[in-house]
Amino acid sequence: MPWSWRYENVEGNPVAGPQETFSSQADAESWIGQEWRQLAEQGVAGVVLLEDDRVDYRMSLLPAE
Repeated sequence: MPWSWRYENVEGNPVAGPQETFSSQADAESWIGQEWRQLAEQGVAGVVLLEDDRVDYRMSLLPAE
């Protein structure tokens, strides 16, 4: 099953981002670990990890308050 990221703004609405797919969760997480700063600079506030269409988890890219 392919893994991918969905990108969201502060309100939780989908926004555009790279349409990468990965063969494993580890590959997807490694990629986001390298790219999250650039995504945050482009206005992405959070990401959702998907396995096919199933939501695995959500993660904020905003700094902790």
